[in-house]
Amino acid sequence: MSDEGLMAATLVFIVACLGLVLYLQYRINQLRIDLDELTDSLENMNEQNVHFKHELQELRSGTIGVGRRVLEFEKVLKKQDAKIDETHLQDPQAKLYSRAMKMVSLGADVEELIQECELPKAEAELLLRLHGKT
Repeated sequence: MSDEGLMAATLVFIVACLGLVLYLQYRINQLRIDLDELTDSLENMNEQNVHFKHELQELRSGTIGVGRRVLEFEKVLKKQDAKIDETHLQDPQAKLYSRAMKMVSLGADVEELIQECELPKAEAELLLRLHGKT
């Protein structure tokens, strides 16, 4: 090979190397742009993740608060039910009237109410009129 051929081959090699360097530089720039976009995307997702964690914590706190209030209401209702039951147990007159109404629903007449529940005749008749089968 002559010096001119060697020079031409060297020139072609240098141009090819220069083209390869330019192409690699272009690809590096594209990859940097892609990396920047992915980094921005990741930062955005991290911000959303923090936001969602905060919202979830608020929901948990609210749920816990509601749960506590429900438990408090259950306690209050139980106390009120106990008071109501206690009131019914302490009032013997209410027991008699409850028994009389049950007897009326089972078909008792005035005389049975007077004897079994020790009610005056007027009250027995009134119970029959109010709660009797029509």
